[in-house]
Amino acid sequence: MKSIKHSKIKNTGLIFELLVRQIASDTLNNKESKAIPILKKYFNKNTELSKELNLYKSLTSEKFNKEEKASALIEAVLKSHKNLNTAILSKQKYNLIKDINEVFGVDSFFQARVNDYKVLASVYKILEYAEADAPVEIVNSKYTIIEHITGKEILKEEISEDLKTFMNADKDVRLTAYKYLVNKFNDKYKTLDTKQKNLLREYINNVSSTEDLTKYIVSEITDISKILQVYSKKVDSQVIKIKLNEVTNLLNSMSNVKTVNDNHVLSLLRYYELLKELKKV
Repeated sequence: MKSIKHSKIKNTGLIFELLVRQIASDTLNNKESKAIPILKKYFNKNTELSKELNLYKSLTSEKFNKEEKASALIEAVLKSHKNLNTAILSKQKYNLIKDINEVFGVDSFFQARVNDYKVLASVYKILEYAEADAPVEIVNSKYTIIEHITGKEILKEEISEDLKTFMNADKDVRLTAYKYLVNKFNDKYKTLDTKQKNLLREYINNVSSTEDLTKYIVSEITDISKILQVYSKKVDSQVIKIKLNEVTNLLNSMSNVKTVNDNHVLSLLRYYELLKELKKV
């Protein structure tokens, strides 16, 4: 039996998601994204990469209630994947990674967080390897995909679906889309204060630098902890004082985090909200 491994630089679904996130980051900063020409070059409807991407999307975006339907979809995708021109596909992947490395640097590009990494890795394994290569791992990968298909609906795919619409649009259309996204972002988060908005921007902007984001999070944790300690000393109620100390201890437990995820960001947003309430009191 073969030893099968997941390869980030060969995972078409993962690469596409990272390019989309890079575009989203650049959009929010009113920058012309260097990821768009790469995406248009390699993921237009005529490329083998685009055809493989559609197979990835079938397994990551489709939702069924029954396991039987999910299993049937997996088999249909595997059958379709065999019809791809593997020689052309390999060449396109090689050139794609070459371009990404020249523009962003491969190491930096692949540091970004992707929520469905495990699912995308599982899709890669069942597409690239036969069940005979590693029966247990392939079966586990299939069940990971089945659980994803039959589980709760995940909304993150909305960005990718919207992107397909303007992938082939001209520059004016893209610029209009940029402005729309920025306005939509500002409108959606208009109730957030400066600290909360800055946190979200750091989270999005550091799509390719988890180290920078972690440093920012740890720094904010330290500042919030100091402020909570000040409020704790000013509070007369012993009960509230104890609660604030408990909250501070929970916050400090996050200061040793090595890799930031969505839950850390959400927790920090709630701490900011707590500070706003304390200021009102």
